[in-house]
This record gives sequence, C-alpha cells and structure tokens, in this order.
Amino acid sequence: MQDTTIECHQCGTTIAISDVLRGQMRQELAAEQQQALRAATERAEQQAQQRLQQERERIQQQVSEQQRQALQDIALLKQQLDLSQQRIATANQAELQLRQEKAELEARARDMELEIQRRLDTARQQLEHSLRNQIAEEQDLKLKQKDQQISNLLKDLENAKRRSELGSQELQGEVLEQDMQTTLQHAFPHDSIQPVPKGMRGADIIQTVINAQLQECGAIIWESKNTKAWQASWIDKLKEDQRSAGAAIAVLVSVVVPETIRGFGRIDGVWVSDLKNWQALASVLREQLVQVSYARAASEGLDAKMELLWRYLSGEEFRQRVEAIVEAFDTMQAQIHKERRAMEKHWAEREKQLQRVIGSTTGMYGALQGIIGHTMPVVAALEFDEE
Repeated sequence: MQDTTIECHQCGTTIAISDVLRGQMRQELAAEQQQALRAATERAEQQAQQRLQQERERIQQQVSEQQRQALQDIALLKQQLDLSQQRIATANQAELQLRQEKAELEARARDMELEIQRRLDTARQQLEHSLRNQIAEEQDLKLKQKDQQISNLLKDLENAKRRSELGSQELQGEVLEQDMQTTLQHAFPHDSIQPVPKGMRGADIIQTVINAQLQECGAIIWESKNTKAWQASWIDKLKEDQRSAGAAIAVLVSVVVPETIRGFGRIDGVWVSDLKNWQALASVLREQLVQVSYARAASEGLDAKMELLWRYLSGEEFRQRVEAIVEAFDTMQAQIHKERRAMEKHWAEREKQLQRVIGSTTGMYGALQGIIGHTMPVVAALEFDEE
C-alpha cells in the first residue's frame, strides 16, 4: 500500500504523511522520556537528601550524647576534687588549732609555774599529765586520719563512681551502708564498728564506743535508708532493734527525712538525720556517751544525779546545744572555701561563729558540772583563771 502524500504549497515538495506522523511521535516520545528522566532524578535526589538528613541527625545525636556524658563526668570529678580539698583543709585547720592550743597551754604553764607548784596537789598534776597525753593522742590521730584520707582518695572516687552506676534501691542501700561503715571506722578508729550480717534481723551497723582508756561506754545502732519516700514505720522497727541490741542510742540516716526535721532531730526517742549532717551528729552523740560513762563512773551509786543527767541529755536544752554546735560547724565548713578568696572580709563573721561554738560548749560543760559536781574531770581551758 502506498503512503498518502501531500504537496508543500511553498516549495512544491511532495511529503509522505506517514513520515510526518513518525516525526511527531518521535518528538512526543523523546519529551515523555525526558520528563520521566527528570522525575526519576528528582526522586533520587529527594531520597538522597532524606538519607543525608537522617544520617546528619544521627551523628548530631551521638555527638550531643557524648558531650552530655563528658560534661557529667567532668562535673563529677570536679565535685569529688572539691570534696577532697575540703577534707584536707579541714584536717589542716584542726591540726593548726591543736598546735595553737598546745602552745597556749605551754605558755600559761611557764607563766604560772611558781603558783602551780604551791597550790596544785598530786591529783591535779596527774590530771594535767592525762590531758597532755590525750591532746598528743588526738593530734597523732588527726595526722593519721589525714594520711588515711589521702591514701583512700582513689577508693572514695571508685565508691562514688559505683554509687552513680547503681540503679536498684537495694544496691544503693548497700553502698550507703558501706560508706557509713567506712566513714565511722575512719573517724573513730578505737571504736568497734560491726555491720549486721545480711539476712539477720537488726539495724545495719552497731557501733560500740570505746574511750581512750579502752573502756566500753555504750553502743549506737545505725540504720540507713536510701529511698524516695519517708516511712514512719522505720522508727518502731529501729526501736525494737535498739532494745534487742541493748544500745543506748539509735540513729536513722535517710536520704529523705520528714518535713519537720531540719538537718537532724529526734522522733519518738530515735535520732533522725539527713546525709549532710549525720557525721557531725555522730561525733556529738559519741562524745556524750563518753561523758556519760565518765559521769557514771564518777557518781556510781548516785541514782538521783544519773537521773538528772539523763533528763538533761534527753531534754530540749541539750538538743538545742547540739544543734547549735552542728550548725556552727556546718557554717564554718562552708566558709573555709570562701576564705581563700576573701579572708579579710569574712574574718569577723568567722570569729563570731567560733564564739558561738565556744559558748555552746562552755554552757554544756557548765551544765554537766552543775549536775555531777566536783567529781567531773576538769578541763583546764574552760576553768576560771584566778590570776
């Protein structure tokens, strides 16, 4: 079959109609292919952009997580370094104070040598000798505690890291108990610090107080709680444990304390403290057990005096004095770091704080002396200078 032709009206050339249709079809097909190619190219670019955005977000998230973890590690190390520096500064301050007190006592002893030889009896000389030995032992103990704090720095850092990694309440409670036991052992090396075996009924730690003459002065039971909510049933359970152990004092150290407790306080005969104040409370309670033991030995058989002494120790006045001492120590501890930058500015404030501590200690000493009488051991630094 022959193709239909047409004649160009301009040039007179004969053109087959089939050739014209094929040309148009080729152009349309080329246009469609070009459009499909552009669409495929756009889809591929969009997919590549999406994958690139997802990869960019994943990398940014990883970098942010690494930065956050690094900042947490840096903050933890800084906190631990500040704590160690604070402990070292406290030990140095205590050592300096002891040396100053010793120098003052020696100066007074030289100035009053003739008067002492005429008026002091044999008992006073023996007591003075005992006090000097006690001061020397305390000074030596402070130096040893300083060395132990430095040598145990890596161990404390490891314990802090382990506490931050523990997730369960049970493991966190065990870490708190171990930390309390280690702190008590370092602070009171003469005492017997015994943990209650796991699985046995009773408190976490039993502290048997032993004085410088290696005599038992009584027991303190410690219970630690590392939970998010306070439970009043802890008090009754700890009182039962106290009666079972025959302890003189029961102390509950908790991360969360009732709203009525500010730092520390007593609830139904049980001392309750937060993590910030329990170490200072331990020092005060232990010293009172030692003083009660001395008073009991000095006034053995005098039930009336012992009853008055017990009323005083369990009364509101004693609690207020202990609270004043602990608050003053906490305030001084907080001021030590600031004094490095502004010693002259804070000197007057620190002097007033020391006067509060001395005043509270002197008042407590006078109250005990009024109850016990002349049988109480004399503290030379707190006695009236007749000259």
